[in-house]
Amino acid sequence: MADSNHLPSPTPSLEDCIRHRHSIRFYTSDPVAQDLLYESVSLARLAPSNSNIQNWRLTLASDSARDRIVSALQKASQANPPTIAPLPEQFKHFRSEFGHLLYGEQGYNIPRSAKEAHRAATMRNYEFFGAPVVGVITMDASLTTVDAMSVGMFVQTFMLALTERGLGSCLEVSVTGYLEVLREGFGIGEGQTILCGIAVGWPAEGNRVNEMVVPREEVESVVTMLRD
Repeated sequence: MADSNHLPSPTPSLEDCIRHRHSIRFYTSDPVAQDLLYESVSLARLAPSNSNIQNWRLTLASDSARDRIVSALQKASQANPPTIAPLPEQFKHFRSEFGHLLYGEQGYNIPRSAKEAHRAATMRNYEFFGAPVVGVITMDASLTTVDAMSVGMFVQTFMLALTERGLGSCLEVSVTGYLEVLREGFGIGEGQTILCGIAVGWPAEGNRVNEMVVPREEVESVVTMLRD
């Protein structure tokens, strides 16, 4: 089976799982037992939610269903660019910095001049990085931002539970550039808002992209403490 995702002990603490959870972009082909997925969802559903409506929905696919969805996404991505809302100007530098890291020496290590290699790496998004389990996270279309926050807490709890079990994951906004493909492939009706995709599987060993350290903002830049 897969590695322990480099967790420090067979019984990792919550802090261990938080510190070692990171986006995995290379997976083994080993299948993921449904019991492990359901155990992780069972924990995730204990996340807080507005008025306890628990309006998170997770639709997963594996085996031939996964292959069918990936094939449709790849076909769509080769035909047309994704339709994704641009970042506001004040946040664009974060994406640029991350791109330099991902395609630089710590990541894919692809020179900027290697256009085809860049494109091939980018296209891996639409095969969910080779993960054996792929999915989408949705919520009722009539709900608003506070409920999206609840879904976010569910997703983080789910990913931490996966990490505890040695599984890797990666949230994907890129695949939402082809919403109709996702709706058809996963059977998602118009009454649900698709928030993002997710890849789940066993992390591949010895790949530097999987070990890439992504910097975070300093605590002081995200917290305001009032004392009067």
